[in-house]
Amino acid sequence: MNREEMLARIEDTSEGWDFIVIGGGATGVGTAIEASSRGYRTLLLEQSDFAKGTSSRSTKLAHGGVRYLQQGNISLVLEALKERGLMFQNAPHLVHDLPFVVPAYDWWEGPFYGIGLKLYDLLAGKMGFGPSKLLSKEKTIKHIPTVETYELRGGVIYYDGQFDDARMVINMAETAAEQGASLLNYMQVTKLIKKNGMVHGVVAHDTESGKKYELNAGAVINATGVFADSVRRMDDPKAKQMISPSQGVHIVLNRSFLPGDSAIMVPKTDDGRVLFTIPWHDCVIVGTTDTPVRDISLEPRALDEEIEFLLSNAARYLIKDPQRSDVLSIYAGLRPLVGSGDEANTASISRDHVLHISRSGLITITGGKWTTYRKMAQDTIDHASVVAQLDAVPSVTHELHIHGYHKNAEMFGDLEIYGSDAPAVRDLLLESTENSKRLHPDMPTRVGEVIWAVRHEMARTVEDFLARRTRSLLLNARASIKMALKVAEIMAKELNRDDAWVKQHVEQYTKLAEGYILN
Repeated sequence: MNREEMLARIEDTSEGWDFIVIGGGATGVGTAIEASSRGYRTLLLEQSDFAKGTSSRSTKLAHGGVRYLQQGNISLVLEALKERGLMFQNAPHLVHDLPFVVPAYDWWEGPFYGIGLKLYDLLAGKMGFGPSKLLSKEKTIKHIPTVETYELRGGVIYYDGQFDDARMVINMAETAAEQGASLLNYMQVTKLIKKNGMVHGVVAHDTESGKKYELNAGAVINATGVFADSVRRMDDPKAKQMISPSQGVHIVLNRSFLPGDSAIMVPKTDDGRVLFTIPWHDCVIVGTTDTPVRDISLEPRALDEEIEFLLSNAARYLIKDPQRSDVLSIYAGLRPLVGSGDEANTASISRDHVLHISRSGLITITGGKWTTYRKMAQDTIDHASVVAQLDAVPSVTHELHIHGYHKNAEMFGDLEIYGSDAPAVRDLLLESTENSKRLHPDMPTRVGEVIWAVRHEMARTVEDFLARRTRSLLLNARASIKMALKVAEIMAKELNRDDAWVKQHVEQYTKLAEGYILN
C-alpha cells in the first residue's frame, strides 16, 4: 500500500464510488474487503491510523466467548466460533490456537466448568481447536507452573484462538487494496453530502496536507466504532445515542509471571467479570475490565480502580504477586456497545452487532466483537448494495485469504507476523548491516522493519510504527520511548521530512507513551 498512490485515485472523482466506508478499524476494513471482493468500487477513509482505536487494544483473542455462553447467548457464541475458524483458516500467520486452563479451587468448579466447556466444544463442531478435559492438580501445575497452589484441586483445559489484532488490521487493509479498494489513513470525514435528502458522499480533510476533498458515492457506511454517534449526528443532529461505551484495560508483564504455553481463564471474579492471563509476544497480558465511561477518546486512559482490580485479581491466581513496578505497559480500549445509553453495568449489554439505516440512507454498523468482523461486513454490504441500488453479488470472503497468508509462518522466527512477506522483509534486513540492527537491545524490532512499514504498510508516524506495525508500545512502553528517535530519523528519510518533523514526532510519541507507563 502506498498513500501517494491512494491519494492519486481520489484526485480523479469522475466516476465516484459505489461505497465510501468511514472508519479504519476491524469493522471498517473488513467491510472494505467485503465490498471490493464483490467487485464494488470502494473507498475507505480513516481519521487517524488503521486500528488506532479499539481494534488494536483487545485481549488478542479470536474466540467464541465463554462468557456469552454463561449469559445464554448461544447464537452469538455459534457465530463467533464459526468466524474464529475462518480467521484461523484465512490468516494462519496471525491466528493460532492457545490452551486455556481454568484453575479449580472448590470441589464443584471442575465438573461445573467442565460441562460448560464441553458445550463450547460441541458448538464449535468441526472448527474446534481441540477437546476440553478435566485436569488433575499435578497436570494443572504442569500447564501453569506459576499458578497459586494453595487449595488448588485441579482444573479444566480448553482451546481457543489468539492473534495479533493490529497486525491483522494492517494485513486486512492490504487485502482490501489487493481486491481493488482504495484506503487512506489520516483522512478525516467532516461532513456528509446529501442530494435530494439522501446521503451520497462525504467531505474529507487530509490532515497531512490540509487539502479538502468532496467525494461522491452510491452509499456511505459508518463503521467508526465508539465514534458512530458523531457521524450519525452529521446526518441528523437529533439522532438518539446508540453507543454505550465500555472501557477495557489490560496490563502487560514479563514472561516470568506465566512461563508456560498455556493461558489462565478465570470465568468469574468477585464482581462477575472474566479475567484472562495470556502469553503473547514473549510477554504476558492480564485483562480485562468492563467499565462504563462517558468520555470518548482516541487515547483512553486506565482508571486507578481498574489497575488495582487487575493487579489484585492476578495476584490471587499467581504465586508471584505482580506489583505496579512489574508492569511493562498498560493500555485501554473502548468497546462500542449498543445499549439504551443509561446502563449502569456495560458487562450485561449484548455483544451482538447492530446494523442501522437512517431515513437518508446512512448505513451504520456497530457493536459486535472482533472475531465476528467478517460476518458484520457481510451483513453490511448485503444491505448497503440495496441502498446504493447496485446489483446483488454474493460474498466470497469465507475462503478469501488475508494478505500474508502462510501455513507455516513460524519458520520465519521473529518475522513470523509478516507471513508470506517475511522473505522480502528478511531480504531488506540483509541489504546492509545497518538495516539488520536492533532498535533496542530488549526488543526484536530492527531498522529494516521501519523502512518496510513506510514503503509497504502506510506507516506515517512514529506511533504508527511502534504501536501498530510493531507492538513495541504495548510490550514495553519505556523501551519504545528509547526507540522513538531512531525510528523518526529513518521515517523522515523515507518520507522526505526535515529535522523539525523528527523533533515534533519524537516529542508527540514520548508524551503518548508516557501514558502507558505506571508510576
